[in-house]
Order: sequence, then C-alpha cells, then structure tokens
Amino acid sequence: MTRFPMGMIILTVVSILIYFGFAHRSLDRLRLTDRGALAFIVLMIVGSFFNITILRAPVHLAINVGGAIIPFVLALYVLIRAGTAKEWVRAIVSTAITATALYLTGRFMGYEPETTLIDPIYVFPLLAGLVAYITGRSRRGAFIGATMGVLALDVAHYFYLYLNRLPGTVRIGAAGVFDAVVIAGVAAVLIAEVIGEVRERLQGGPRTVGRPRKLVAGLKDLEATNTLAPQKEIRQAAEETVSDQKEGREREGGEAQ
Repeated sequence: MTRFPMGMIILTVVSILIYFGFAHRSLDRLRLTDRGALAFIVLMIVGSFFNITILRAPVHLAINVGGAIIPFVLALYVLIRAGTAKEWVRAIVSTAITATALYLTGRFMGYEPETTLIDPIYVFPLLAGLVAYITGRSRRGAFIGATMGVLALDVAHYFYLYLNRLPGTVRIGAAGVFDAVVIAGVAAVLIAEVIGEVRERLQGGPRTVGRPRKLVAGLKDLEATNTLAPQKEIRQAAEETVSDQKEGREREGGEAQ
C-alpha cells in the first residue's frame, strides 16, 4: 500500500482549519485572506502532480509546480508585503542560514531513512521551522526562511552535481521535498505563533508603540488599543480626581469637628 504523502495530509488539515476560521490570526500576520490561502493550497495540491523539465543534460533538472513554483510565489508575496526593508533582509538571511543548517545536518545524519533513527522527512522541516523562526524573528520571516531554505537546499544539490559533472536527476520541490516544504512552512508558523503568543501575553498584548505602521497594520486590535488607551487614561484620571475630592471632604469634615 502506497503511503499517502504527509504534505497532502497537512494541507488538507490546514484547509479545514482555515475553512472553520481557526487560522485567521496567523493568516492576518502573513497578510493572507482565507480565500487567498485556500487558493494557494489548492494550487499546491494540484500542482504537485506536474513537473516542468528545465534541462535534460548534463543533469536532468525539473521543477515541481506545487512543491516549488507555488511556494516560491507565496513566499515572494509574503516577502513583498512583509512591511520593512529590515524584515526583508531578515527573511533572506534566514533562508540562507536555514539552508546551511539543513545541509550540515544532512552531512552529519544522512538523508536516507535507513541511515537515521528518525525519518529525515520530519527532522529536516522541523529543524527548518525552528532555525527560520530564530533567524527570521517574525511569523512572516519564519515562513519564508523555512520554505525557501528547504528549496534552496534542493537547488544547491543541482549545482553540486553540475559543477562536479556528476550524472543525476534533480526535481526541485517534488516527492519528499514537497512534504518537507509543507511541514517546514507550517512548523515555522506554529512555532512563531506559540512563542509570539506567549511573549504578547507576558507583555500585555502586541507591542505597537514605536513600531513601523506597516508591521502593525494587520493587528486587528491595534485600532481598539489606540482608541481604548486614551479612554483608559481619562477614566483613571477621573477616578483619581474623585478620590482626591472625597479625601478632601473627609479632611474638611474632620477639621470642622
């Protein structure tokens, strides 16, 4: 019995979560709508069955539509809407560091399941998600670094074969790489969401003061925060005034007695 691709399973689960509105917060941070995210997922699933041949010799190079082209377009879209040039640089640097970390891990533990205690199909994308978040330092940067880091490793493999004049076939984003791209992207967003949620709760909410407007434009509670903050201060001032007046009357009453 053929194993159903893990990437397909995860995309199906994510689609269900999006449909029922459980991923709205994460999509907001990625600047994606529910329909837009579902459209990308459908394109990835359908496109995973198609490979576009780029070169036939000396190394056969093909690109999988669903596992490489669509994730690249999605990452590029998220990168363009990331907000600031600083975050763009972080996302690009995160991609390079993630790809390097995956390469070094592969050299150490190998790429084949038979040579490792844990299937690389889970180790590599989870590592990519963690490294991408640490280096990307945002949900968007983590997503871009994780997905593009996995694909960059595939591209690097092609150049390795080409420069060393070794025969071989490279299908960027196909087969196990498709699963790795999906798992890495989802893992990166989940790690960023959990850590980000904990940090926001500890500091009493998302930090908006002093941050570029584009970075906080997706926070739905930003307007409420900016609106309620002055009202809260006014209420506190009014309460303090009433308290002072009350204490003043009590002192006057005591002196009169």
